[in-house]
Amino acid sequence: METTTPDFMYPELVTPCPDTMQNLNSTALVLVYIIVFCLSLTGNTVVIFVVSCMENRRTSTDVYLMHLAIADLLFSLTLPFWASYLHVGYWMFGTVTCKLISGLQEVTFYCCVFLLACISIDRYLAIVKATQFLTQKQHLVGKVCAVVWLCAFMLSLPIMVNREAFVSSNTEQYVCHDNLTAENMDSWRVSWRILHHTLGFFLPLAVMMFCYGFTICTLCRLRNSQKHKAMRVILFVVLAFIACWLPKNILELTDNLMRGGQMKETCKMRDRIDVALYVTEALAFTHCAINPILYAFIGKKFRNQLLMSLFKKGLLTRDTMSKYRVGSVYSSGSTRQMSVTL
Repeated sequence: METTTPDFMYPELVTPCPDTMQNLNSTALVLVYIIVFCLSLTGNTVVIFVVSCMENRRTSTDVYLMHLAIADLLFSLTLPFWASYLHVGYWMFGTVTCKLISGLQEVTFYCCVFLLACISIDRYLAIVKATQFLTQKQHLVGKVCAVVWLCAFMLSLPIMVNREAFVSSNTEQYVCHDNLTAENMDSWRVSWRILHHTLGFFLPLAVMMFCYGFTICTLCRLRNSQKHKAMRVILFVVLAFIACWLPKNILELTDNLMRGGQMKETCKMRDRIDVALYVTEALAFTHCAINPILYAFIGKKFRNQLLMSLFKKGLLTRDTMSKYRVGSVYSSGSTRQMSVTL
């Protein structure tokens, strides 16, 4: 199917250049959305199941990871709507659904990045500071997660308020994006993108880099293989976040500079940016399915805990559990404070 660039990705695109994007086949991107949706739905459900079965043995990191899985799961629920929008070329679900889906996507995005920052701070306090604060703060983790969800909701309110389904003057089809007047569009776009990139990516990324920088330096001086293995999974989770979201943020900032006149814009450059935005948007959406895959393939403790949980629920025999189990789910000594899901 041939389609133009959907407005939910780049609603502010107004250019005298020829529309070369109409020849871009959307089938591949729709297929990516469907695959990511299925993987995320399955993988994050498993993570939530594993952490829920841990009862009183959860660490603070486990709680953060469970909330991260919930956010990724909810984020993936928006993908079928965007896939349909991309496939048919117009929004068919009305204004209420447009607001809900856009708001849900924005809330869960902020939750994911804030929770990753919380995990980095949690590991910094546990490994670098190595004080009794780790055990004293267990009752605060739930409150921190509640604050994260509340902040994410508050930051998403402008999207939910301004997002509507209406007929676009460019396509003469129903679109789902911010319905603002021409006078307000430029200032709104610049202000919102600055806030979104700062709070939703670069500031949390700076926190992660600071915390993990000191954490890695501390681990290099220690000879604790269990902590090294646990940090390896966390670092892969952060690297996956950067790999998925950094290209999109850089491209959107470049796009914003071009539209604001700070960078020279040509039709050739415009077309390249549009294609790149198309691809990086799909890449960013895959992030919601990646973390469970990392836990399963890198985290031996997570696999062991999954087997134990299935065994306790009567879904797995003891022989099968023993066959695939690696080492022990639980360890002693200092490693008791490490995340069992890792």
